[in-house]
Amino acid sequence: MIDLDPARFEELVADALDSIPEPLARRMDNVAVVVEDGHPDGELLGRYEGVPLTERDTWYGTGGLTLPDRITIFRRPICAVCSTEEEVVEQVRITVVHEVAHHFGIDDDRLHELGWA
Repeated sequence: MIDLDPARFEELVADALDSIPEPLARRMDNVAVVVEDGHPDGELLGRYEGVPLTERDTWYGTGGLTLPDRITIFRRPICAVCSTEEEVVEQVRITVVHEVAHHFGIDDDRLHELGWA
């Protein structure tokens, strides 16, 4: 386990987001990415909550305020499975890509096939 400073961890999440190819990043819509220390089950590395782009229809965003989708990256569980900062960098990248893929409507089975699960 490595205990990476929260500010440094947030930088790694920002770097991972910046590494998303521009054509895909431009298509991300109404989604917030946040970092939290951990999840109650203690093992979850990231979580996507919202309506994937592939499921949005004409009803999306009507009738008032539509809250953004939320991608949460959990610092402590990621640090717990890593022993070096280099491993944290890679695990953050994998987790960010995994959760962004959910925003695009890609499920866990397909992510596993692609090597991102």
